[in-house]
Amino acid sequence: MSIQTRRQRERAERERLIITAARELAESEGWDAVTTRRLAEEIEYSQPVLYSHFKGKDAIMAAVAMEGFADLAAELRAARASATDPRQAIADVAAAYMAFAEQRSALYDAMFTHTVDLTFASPETPAALREAFAELCEPLRPHAGDDDLETFTETFWSGLHGLLTLMRNGRLRREDHERRLELLVNRFSR
Repeated sequence: MSIQTRRQRERAERERLIITAARELAESEGWDAVTTRRLAEEIEYSQPVLYSHFKGKDAIMAAVAMEGFADLAAELRAARASATDPRQAIADVAAAYMAFAEQRSALYDAMFTHTVDLTFASPETPAALREAFAELCEPLRPHAGDDDLETFTETFWSGLHGLLTLMRNGRLRREDHERRLELLVNRFSR
């Protein structure tokens, strides 16, 4: 193995270490606890080493979000694949989306509520984001009718995100969550 290959591997390992530490710290203490100083302490490297990989906290959060989109796409794909009929596919994908957001709230926030430098809904959209969106699109395809599938999906996604955000922030009764989700699925599976 060449020295250059070893250095590239070590650099990739450090980058992975930074992203993992940021993700774990955010999940345990929230994104306010994720600072370059704190991450440097966690991974036992200096702050300049972190800055040699990422421009700052926002770039680290974007890298964490990218991982999250890949994870979300995989979970939505599995939910869709296990469904027994088209309506059930929507219900299963909606439930998987909600479970993902509830179980990984800091990750979800990096993906959808914090400002990160990721391009959505354009030709420059990274593959992981497109894949996650495609997994939302697929179960809705048979139900979109004459509506543009992407717009139909964006509206469904907005419903999921809105229900989740309002419930998490105490604006909606948690005990009625399943009923609201069922109403949303029923409206989009007609």
